[in-house]
Amino acid sequence: MPLFKSSHNIETKIDGFFDTVAKGGLVYRAGVHAYLSGDIADFESAIVSIDKLESQADKLSKEVEAHLYGHSLIPEHRGDVLGLLENSDNIIDSAKTCLYQFSVEQPSVPEEFREGYCKLADAGCSAVEAVVVSARAFFKDVNSVKDNLYKVHHFEKEADGISDRLKRRVFASDLELAHKIHLRYFALNVDRVADRAEEVADRLAIYAIKRTI
Repeated sequence: MPLFKSSHNIETKIDGFFDTVAKGGLVYRAGVHAYLSGDIADFESAIVSIDKLESQADKLSKEVEAHLYGHSLIPEHRGDVLGLLENSDNIIDSAKTCLYQFSVEQPSVPEEFREGYCKLADAGCSAVEAVVVSARAFFKDVNSVKDNLYKVHHFEKEADGISDRLKRRVFASDLELAHKIHLRYFALNVDRVADRAEEVADRLAIYAIKRTI
């Protein structure tokens, strides 16, 4: 059964929130690709977009919280819903942090490693897309939540593998140690988005079980 049977307003806000998280994943991927390809205009555009999306996600999350408490909706599941929104918000926060760190520190990424960072961002974006599908299902068809959770774990593991191989290649290169450490930091930075998506997936699995008991 849908979690909200007669509150179209809050359903719209929650859908808008997850639309925003999904868009944040796409902007994060585009921003990483733009930086690595040297397309400064597109990279700066991604920075502006992620700023707006992060603010929009915060606004919608607060509006849903106020609505839940103001209308005394689903008290038995309220904590789970708010926890889900808060942790999903961490995804877009990490995406924003990733792009901002590129903007601030401007790492010099040799051509031979750029594809690895792009693949890492692709895996992170795919993990975000999969977890958003599962999160939407939590509100509309809880029995189908698990249908996409395995994809989140798949893409997170893929990201971990890409990150590990990338870091090994970096440290096997002839670069200066400081440069290697900087590139390792950015591998961790890009990989963090997939980690946040998996954290949401782990919570979703628990929340879904609680709703079916």
